[in-house]
Amino acid sequence: VRFDLLPLEELGRPRIDVLASLSGIFRDSFANVVDLLDDMFERAASVEGESIDENFIKKHASELSLEGVDRPAARLFSNPPGDYGSMVNEVVGSGDWDDKESLGETWTKRNSFSYGRNEGEGVGTASGTARPRVLDKLLASTDRVVQEIDSVEYGLTDIQEYYANTGALKVAAENRKPINPRTGTKQRVVVSVIEAFGGTTQSGGDSSSVVVPVRDVEDVLRLEYRSKLLNPKWRDAMLDQGSGGAYEVSQRMTAMVGWAATTDVDNFVFDQAAERYALDEEVAKKLQKANPEAFKNVVRRLLEANGRGMWETNNEVLNKLKDLYSDADDMIEQASAAIQR
Repeated sequence: VRFDLLPLEELGRPRIDVLASLSGIFRDSFANVVDLLDDMFERAASVEGESIDENFIKKHASELSLEGVDRPAARLFSNPPGDYGSMVNEVVGSGDWDDKESLGETWTKRNSFSYGRNEGEGVGTASGTARPRVLDKLLASTDRVVQEIDSVEYGLTDIQEYYANTGALKVAAENRKPINPRTGTKQRVVVSVIEAFGGTTQSGGDSSSVVVPVRDVEDVLRLEYRSKLLNPKWRDAMLDQGSGGAYEVSQRMTAMVGWAATTDVDNFVFDQAAERYALDEEVAKKLQKANPEAFKNVVRRLLEANGRGMWETNNEVLNKLKDLYSDADDMIEQASAAIQR
């Protein structure tokens, strides 16, 4: 069993190159699929009758081979064997990071292991091999990152892993772009989002004729923030859930900083988040009563966003947030002291 390569005549375009970033769970759960994909890339890199202008997998693999790099056709990358996660969300959560470029390099170090049938000296998918030079080559040639969402339960703003992988992958690719001498900036890498559960069927068509929309990540983030975090109905539902709901709000505030670090988050999102959760006295009291640590994190992330240049606001708002943070800190310390007694 193997995947067949479509002839270029049938494909109707050049054969583009890709970097497949695998989660540790997919890597381990679908080892057979990983092996089949790896075999397909190997054949695509050496297929006869296709020039490097028509086959970019072959082009990049040939360039790496001339540099003496092993396994130049490796395209399936993930975390170290038996390990999981990019660690970018842990770094963002702790606040222990310098700039967006460092988040991209954290992702790169954690995802430089290649998997597939041709890895591990014949052992197969279970044995990933560190191939940083191949990964660097692929990142440098990446112009677009595509993220599929296959669940209506969780969106980009609901969990930390999306910005920690998709967002950080985008930054890792941008880190390797040359600086444009006219603008003094590096080329931006676009992120496209595909919702696999969406789409419309063309008139008279079957399931194979479903058209799935492709959206820019900024548009998807804007929609999700308006429908959830900034939506008073969603906020009130979280408040009604007590400590757990406050925790969910807090986690989304951390994720918002993660997205702002790796892509663009509109200023109004931070403005309204501050208004909805910190500057609204009644809401602030409810959050603080339900989960003091969660409320403190909400305020902390707003201050962090301003300090890192992600959010512009006036001094009056900043001073109020600083006072709220100080009060929240004092309340937690007093509660801890009372427990110790």
